[in-house]
Amino acid sequence: MSNQSQGEVDAANVMASAMKAAEDLYNIRDTYFPSNPDDKISRLQAHSDLALNLLDSIPSEQRKLPMQRATYEYLRGKILDVFPEYRKEAEDHLSKAVKLSPSLADAWLCLGNCIWKKGDLPSAKNCFTLALSKGPNKKILSQLSMLERRMAQGAENQAEIVEESIKHAKEAIMLDVKDGNSWYNLGNACLTCFFVTGAWDHSKLLQSLKAYQNAEKDESMNSNPDLYFNCATVNKYLENYERALSGFEAAASRDPGLNSTEEVRKIVNLLDKLESLLRGQTKAKRLNSWASSLAAVNLNPSYRKATVGILSDGLNKKVAIIGKVLFFVKHENVAPLYYLVCDSDQSCYVLSVYGMRDEACDIEIKDPLQIKEGDQLTLLEPNYRDVDFSWNGKAYRFNSVRVDFLEQVIVNGKAISSTQAVRTAILAQHKP
Repeated sequence: MSNQSQGEVDAANVMASAMKAAEDLYNIRDTYFPSNPDDKISRLQAHSDLALNLLDSIPSEQRKLPMQRATYEYLRGKILDVFPEYRKEAEDHLSKAVKLSPSLADAWLCLGNCIWKKGDLPSAKNCFTLALSKGPNKKILSQLSMLERRMAQGAENQAEIVEESIKHAKEAIMLDVKDGNSWYNLGNACLTCFFVTGAWDHSKLLQSLKAYQNAEKDESMNSNPDLYFNCATVNKYLENYERALSGFEAAASRDPGLNSTEEVRKIVNLLDKLESLLRGQTKAKRLNSWASSLAAVNLNPSYRKATVGILSDGLNKKVAIIGKVLFFVKHENVAPLYYLVCDSDQSCYVLSVYGMRDEACDIEIKDPLQIKEGDQLTLLEPNYRDVDFSWNGKAYRFNSVRVDFLEQVIVNGKAISSTQAVRTAILAQHKP
């Protein structure tokens, strides 16, 4: 073998090693979450320096051909772009790479991510679209889906953009049905869609849970703290308290920098408060007084009157329950609003109301259609659950009723004012 041929082989081997070093670098970015974020930056810096030194060890005469030069520029830009903040030097190298080799899809992906950090979202989208014009790619489709959700924030056609995000997320899955990151991205897209379309289509919320569950089947996703955090957030909204607590703890064990431990504390504090209030309302005389004070209600004939004790698990269509508000339960989260309610059978239950302003419970506000202690409520099509689980040795058991829209709540015979409505929002974790 000639010296020139041997040099080309050596250069190719070093280039392959540099590619492996770049992949290892991004693996650190995506899986290493120390308690001190500075430790992560230090490790990334050390490994990026090693990767750049390895790349620069390739003799200049072995990177003169367009494809060799393009690969070199792409890897250098990718290595420099591993950090959270935007770096112009990274963009410059990646721009050179795509000019030298427009078919280099991963270079377009990295360039789009880099420009996204700069805040130029339309240009970032253009990079992803150009890359897809070269052929289908699950990573680029997922990033495009993620970017579209970011672009939807504050846009007039928000719902339409999010639907495009779901479309691209599904296209990524079709390319590899076992890819956990694609499923995770679809879960985030469905979760976002649920809230931007008014938080009424629960099929979207359940689709997000199913997608997250599919993502968890991919072992490569086990180290992704955002997957567990987002899934726990959905379970928290659905009041699957035990699953939410387990999910937040799993997220905290993977990334102490997330506020997962704080979320666990808030849920446990709420449950302890609910359990304490329920235990204090078991006196027969007091319950009998509340139950006997319930007035007769003229229901729409299409609704069947029921008590909480005979509700079915889940949504109870064409059913109405009537109760008296015993307490408004103050807690640390924005939504939902919690109340302790008693029905005609003297059964107490926890009521959670979504989509209503917290100020609606302030007795100083002069709106006569607030929900306050002593009010009589008629709840249409309630969503029922028998909460029964233990956490850290403490048992929690109570009847839970949830309503998602103000139209489901009648206060003292009158509908709640639409001025008290507010849209609930949960943002899925997503990083460029």
